[in-house]
Amino acid sequence: GWEPVNGIPVGIHLSADGFSVLLLVIINSLAFLSAFYSYAYIEQYTSGQYFYALFCLMVAGMNGVAVTGDIFNLYVFLEIAAIASYALVAFGIKKEELEASFKYQVLGGIGSLFILFGIGVLYWATGTLNMADIHKIIGSTAVSPGIVFAGVLLLAGFGIKSAMVPFHSWLPDAHSSAPSPISAMLSGVLIKSVGIYCLLRFFFNIFTASSQVAYVITTLGVASMVIGAFLAIYQWDIKRLLAYSSISQIGYVVMSAGIGLILLCNHGDIHVAALAIFGGIYHLMNHAFFKGLLFLNAGSLEYRLKTRNLLKMGGLASSMPVTSSTSLVASMAIAGIPPFNGFFSKLVIIVAAVKSGFYGLAIIAVIVSIITLSLFLKFQRYAFYGKPSESATTEKDVPFSMEGTMILLAVCCLLLSLLIFPFFRNLILMPAVHALMNATI
Repeated sequence: GWEPVNGIPVGIHLSADGFSVLLLVIINSLAFLSAFYSYAYIEQYTSGQYFYALFCLMVAGMNGVAVTGDIFNLYVFLEIAAIASYALVAFGIKKEELEASFKYQVLGGIGSLFILFGIGVLYWATGTLNMADIHKIIGSTAVSPGIVFAGVLLLAGFGIKSAMVPFHSWLPDAHSSAPSPISAMLSGVLIKSVGIYCLLRFFFNIFTASSQVAYVITTLGVASMVIGAFLAIYQWDIKRLLAYSSISQIGYVVMSAGIGLILLCNHGDIHVAALAIFGGIYHLMNHAFFKGLLFLNAGSLEYRLKTRNLLKMGGLASSMPVTSSTSLVASMAIAGIPPFNGFFSKLVIIVAAVKSGFYGLAIIAVIVSIITLSLFLKFQRYAFYGKPSESATTEKDVPFSMEGTMILLAVCCLLLSLLIFPFFRNLILMPAVHALMNATI
């Protein structure tokens, strides 16, 4: 609300639309549940007070990313969230955790550098940092080499932040080494608010839509979807398996949004474009909850067994019933088994691909979903069933705060299926779809 100085607006511009509000709901819902889970989980560490300070700083940064209307302030909020997450990945101060945090910092810093340079070039080309003003200027003039260069830099920067293939190498180490509530936030929220949200916001709402860029985004999504799934097959560390599957699931979101952008750029069927964008946003929301639950399940196993190796588990279904049953729900959700939320968002994405004529992409999406099912059958088989491990009869389930959080997330995996129905869809998800489409129609 500051007054302009010599006609120049000064201050931090905040704005919110349907997409921003949806992201705020996702961020803060998962943050609240992760904090509740941490109440007992973090007792195994000696510096709990620092954990919560860094956790709140990370959440504040992500919230800032969602509501800023200024690209430089977006960069500042990105860095607030990123710096807090670097410290949280290394929170246990073991060699493995410090190494993962260092790798995350190096690659995250490179991504931040690309984003900062892209913002600088965009400011040089347009003379403003306000998102709405940049969109108006770009839309009213011929596309300059500076705008194209800024777009390339920002695509690379947000690609690193969102861990899309081929920018994904930091993610498996960071997710597997971080405390499990932080892994849930990194996979469920951070790579979305820092990476995917910004990517979609820039290429739908700021830049003039380009079919070439839309095809690049779609290709990156397909590559992430396929390569992430195949890399996950070889993992026996449960958190690394989940990390690689996050790369694959983010591919669904990016591919679906890319299909929608292609249709908008080529003046295709606007209803099919809306369906594709809806599928991507729906899966983005679903992934936050079922992947957050899976990381908390993995954290519960590690909390009791002191190992993440699936080969050292087995027969835990009877001794850890809450962890077992909630992990089964999350596994069915991520594999796309009805009636859980993942089935409906994947179905929408596949239908949108077929209706838009991308039959090959629809087939790839189905195949990757089958591979995902095999991954989580492996998880269930080796962790909870099969030959009992030595600890299967002696271990008990985790404390109430951890159990309660997992139960709530499992319920969410079922309730989010209701978003496929028109009333809930129009109330919660379609405002986000309209927010992205309005600038590109």
